[in-house]
Amino acid sequence: MPKTVTLRLDDETYHVFTSAAQAENRSLANLIQTAALDRIHEQQFVDDYEMAEILANEDLLDRLRRGSREARLAKGRFVE
Repeated sequence: MPKTVTLRLDDETYHVFTSAAQAENRSLANLIQTAALDRIHEQQFVDDYEMAEILANEDLLDRLRRGSREARLAKGRFVE
């Protein structure tokens, strides 16, 4: 079920958002939702180029495998 969220914007930011929404012929809510989701996906997931770099780095892959194995065996400790 959709939720309503209140967002406080200064006048300049509101004008930038509404201008962008009008230019793309969509609602302000849709513009903000789409932009926020795009930003979250950018931060949480790697693109194809980054993934290729990760997969090409054998040292990194070895460390990731070792860390995963140690986590499964409950080795090590959490640092706060």
